[in-house]
Amino acid sequence: MNKSALITGINGMDGSHLADFLLTKGYKVYGMERRSSSKNRTNTSHLEGKITFVNGDLTDQNSLFRCIKESDPDEIYNLGSQSFVGESWNTPEQTGDVTGMGVLRMLEAIREYGKPIKFYQASTSEMFGKMEKFANENTKFHPRSPYGVAKLYGHWITTNYRESYDMFNVSGILFNHESERRGIEFVTRKITDGVARIHLGLQDKIMLGNLDAHRDWGYAPDYCEAMWLMLQQENPDDYVVATGNTHSIGEFLDAAFHHIGVKDWTKYVGQDERFMRPADVYYLAGDSTKAQEVLGWKPKTSFDEMVYKMVQND
Repeated sequence: MNKSALITGINGMDGSHLADFLLTKGYKVYGMERRSSSKNRTNTSHLEGKITFVNGDLTDQNSLFRCIKESDPDEIYNLGSQSFVGESWNTPEQTGDVTGMGVLRMLEAIREYGKPIKFYQASTSEMFGKMEKFANENTKFHPRSPYGVAKLYGHWITTNYRESYDMFNVSGILFNHESERRGIEFVTRKITDGVARIHLGLQDKIMLGNLDAHRDWGYAPDYCEAMWLMLQQENPDDYVVATGNTHSIGEFLDAAFHHIGVKDWTKYVGQDERFMRPADVYYLAGDSTKAQEVLGWKPKTSFDEMVYKMVQND
């Protein structure tokens, strides 16, 4: 019998890539989306007719239970959240409700359903926050945004339910990962879209915040494979997923502008105080040794390849 999976946040970048991956594995895929007057299926239009969309909301536990009942999944991937770090300062309460408490509601819905279901929680490197060296599964957390704090609650409640109720719960602590499907409000996509527009004569300048922040960037489809591998193990555990290489926003600009033949991008880029965060994370780098040794996972797409794909797509 083929497995079935329920993915929250199906219309996001990770949700759509994970659905693509699971379909290649023969899964029956259910994608949860919020009911709205107009569907935002930019990333999933190619999946219509291939997966089943179900209506649910991480702020409503009854709707989550109904989604589980309708899909009867072997695996649940909780990728839904208010995931824009910058926005979390503007809507901290909503971020906590969706990104943090939403995990608890899903775990309670699974427990109420009564069937053994493997659960994946999308944790994040933003939970580390302040750090100066490579982070692994044992590194101390120090989140620097309402988003990071909410994700940390989701991470710990996932662990707590695993230990309290013997549930197969895992958390993937994923470092930054991007693709052509990343939302336009994220700095990486803002850069690649801006570079494309400058190349096509549609825009003169890209306005950004801190150019010195360093991130460990990988390619989203590679990371979705790691999510799946975590749920195929005999025992549940948490894993850091990262490339082990860091780049600054400036280096991301170097790579993006290089693909349109521009070496000096300084006249095309400006800084705006509006995009500066109250408390920024200046450095994030991950040590994925455990994922590589236990899961047999490793990143397949280089930083330059990822940036090139995004610029070409835009």
